[in-house]
Amino acid sequence: MMIWLASGVLSMFGALCYIELGTMIPKSGAEFYVFLEAFGPIPAYLFAWTSSFILKPSTFSLLALTFAEYVLKPLYAGNCGGIPPNAVKLVAATLILLVVLLNCYSSEVSSKVVTVFSVGKSVSLGIIIVGGIVWLAKGHTEHFQDAFSGSPPGVREISLALYQGLYAFGGWDQLNCMVEEVKDPYRTVPRAVVTGMAIVTGLYFLTNVAYLSVMSMDELLSSPAVGVTFAERVLGVGSLVIPVAVAFSVFGTCLAICFATVRIMYVAAREEHFNQVLAMIHVRTLTPAPAVILMGVLSMLMLIPTDFDTLLDFMSFASWSFRCLAVAALILMRYTMPDRHRPFKVPIIIPIIFVLSSAYLIIAPIIDDPQIQYLVATLGVLLGLVFYIPFVHFKKRSLFIRKSVNFNDGQVDLSTFAYFSVCCPMNMRENFFFFCRKVKHKIICN
Repeated sequence: MMIWLASGVLSMFGALCYIELGTMIPKSGAEFYVFLEAFGPIPAYLFAWTSSFILKPSTFSLLALTFAEYVLKPLYAGNCGGIPPNAVKLVAATLILLVVLLNCYSSEVSSKVVTVFSVGKSVSLGIIIVGGIVWLAKGHTEHFQDAFSGSPPGVREISLALYQGLYAFGGWDQLNCMVEEVKDPYRTVPRAVVTGMAIVTGLYFLTNVAYLSVMSMDELLSSPAVGVTFAERVLGVGSLVIPVAVAFSVFGTCLAICFATVRIMYVAAREEHFNQVLAMIHVRTLTPAPAVILMGVLSMLMLIPTDFDTLLDFMSFASWSFRCLAVAALILMRYTMPDRHRPFKVPIIIPIIFVLSSAYLIIAPIIDDPQIQYLVATLGVLLGLVFYIPFVHFKKRSLFIRKSVNFNDGQVDLSTFAYFSVCCPMNMRENFFFFCRKVKHKIICN
């Protein structure tokens, strides 16, 4: 319970710091513009690279695995061997494909589905909390006796427990991805974040009290789908309500994650840090189809490990490194940009506590028990430099672009013609076809 409270407080501190950053730099793209203004283009690029190609696909995969566990748990309730890993992968991959297709079909429909399905989380948490209150009212308090017995956890155990708790609170940094689209962000963003974090912290704390009123600590840790186990014991025949509500909630969250990631890709492409392909939209549906498809492919690849904890450690280590750096940028800009307009300003002690806590989350597991996933995460971030140096710093054009479109002789490759016809920014598309008409192009089949 202390971990959940600590996770809620730390997330609230981070949210308050991000409010100051979001209102000081009211541009979409999450931390991209923070790093760009505070540290320059290389950290900004590495953030966009890591978020778009590692962190967000990892989050998407984690949510898809959670969806699969909750959907399959009732179907394999009597199976002694548990849920087959391949079945979990198949259902998770199906969810990713469905989310990609829906985001490619219509952004408006996707946003409506997110709004409707977000009710699923509130419904499921409400049922669990009420069930726990009723269970406690019947005198079932045995699991709260000797709650602090046993050996104290080590440094790495505390860090990993915080990773899992903070993952549940994830989302407080996502509103900065869409600041440009928010009406009156100076008032809306602070209210939305503070109110949302307070409600979520209270709900999660009460939910864990409800879980512990019904299940022992060992049962809680061993259950692949805690909500389903709780519902089977408390609700009986109505236990199917919980997995359905959780599945709806996860589906809506996956749609929101996909949308936020596409915004980061778009901003990076707008600043010429990513290939312009990722800023292109479908001509008919006006959806960012190339970025969405890439997100789906990367998320599919992240399903290969299957192990939830390994994927979570891999993702959390990298994401908290960037969050720590973003709030450190806030402290730095207090001194380098003292006259910058700040509609919302947090006491300096809050970002200092957040930076120190984040540094503990990053460094403590490495010192206490080094794991290969931390090295892989670091190398994954630095791998972005392989693409930054030639394509961003030296602005080298890709071989595909150079060979596909030859503006000197007016010849246009058929694949390029079809590509520009389906996916491209509207101004680029108009210029392309204007060029084609002017030079009386001829289409060359490969």
